[in-house]
Amino acid sequence: MTKKSARLSLIFSCFGHTYAHLFAPIFFVVALALESEMGLSHGEVVSLIVAGNVIYGVAAPFAGWLSDKWNATGMMSVYFIGTGIAMVLTGFATSPFTLALFLGLSGLFGSIYHPVGIAWLVRNAVNRGTALGINGVFGTIGPSVAALSAGILTQTISWRAAFIVPGVIVALTGIAFIIMLRRGEIMEIKKDMVPHTPAARADIIRTVLVLAITMLCTGLIYQSTSPALPKMFSIRLEDFFSDGIMGVSVMVAMVYIVAGGFQIIAGRLCDIYPLKLVYIISFIAQIPIMLFVASASGMPLLLTAMLMVAANQSSLPAENSLVARYAPAQWRGLAFGLKFILAFGVSSMAILMEASIFEYTGDFFWLFIILASISTVGFVTAFLLPSEKPKPVMQPAE
Repeated sequence: MTKKSARLSLIFSCFGHTYAHLFAPIFFVVALALESEMGLSHGEVVSLIVAGNVIYGVAAPFAGWLSDKWNATGMMSVYFIGTGIAMVLTGFATSPFTLALFLGLSGLFGSIYHPVGIAWLVRNAVNRGTALGINGVFGTIGPSVAALSAGILTQTISWRAAFIVPGVIVALTGIAFIIMLRRGEIMEIKKDMVPHTPAARADIIRTVLVLAITMLCTGLIYQSTSPALPKMFSIRLEDFFSDGIMGVSVMVAMVYIVAGGFQIIAGRLCDIYPLKLVYIISFIAQIPIMLFVASASGMPLLLTAMLMVAANQSSLPAENSLVARYAPAQWRGLAFGLKFILAFGVSSMAILMEASIFEYTGDFFWLFIILASISTVGFVTAFLLPSEKPKPVMQPAE
């Protein structure tokens, strides 16, 4: 039963990761329709989600703390049901205020996943890097599914359906999870399946300080590119795709699908090579790509945008492995929660940066110049991480 529980836990953790990345990407595609429907500019529309994104990050440590004190499975039940209901309510919003309010509620319940679901996955994983890479794919599938479904549902039904339909699916998943939990098919475990030697105190402090900077860099880049891609594609690729929101959503989905594949590769590399090396490479790869994206158009833009997001997302298996490696096991949920204050809370200000740059310049050239500079900061800072020798793939303890 333990092995079955572990498999089901990983399955629900992966689906949960997909759901955690739905509400914001859906909104950024729907925003193209909301501009005309609500009579707002691009900057005014995307600003409606800032509070939700801040809550998504700021509430994460509290969710992680509750998970450490209570249990992960209980918190995951709240996550699935709460997020599903909040997304459905977003679809029934009648004004910019109620839209921002329900996006905030989605952010509140969505904040549960990363500190709880990823810590839960780490406890059940044999090969952490590979497991986190696979889980990362499902996280990246979220924006792909969100963009594609939002485009189809908005164009064929309405923007409201783009929130209501996935919201119902998330809630139904929660009901299935609770049923399996009550039947004993999914069980709570408190110890790692694969024990790891605790890190030295000096290395923990050093890693925390470094990751505080690098995780903020990763978050700023992700939060800026999420709203920028749909709008940039609609402007710079309009000669290639003339089917409006549908065409844009397909292109955004393609970008995140490719990025997801790279996370599997990055996760496997984390089990073979030092985490520090994989992490550094993910930052340095982004710099020249962003400089190219700054002024690219047509098919070169689409291809390089894929590489840009893939490089950004490839840092996550190494980043999450570093948190799992250096955080005390009994406080891992809180540790992942603190990470997402930076990755989603503080970095949500990047949405306002993206909006302001577009409002003043009418384009995204300077946005990507700034993001290339941020990636350079992450690259340089990552060198300060403690060095580790390559380790063999670990097997579960007998």
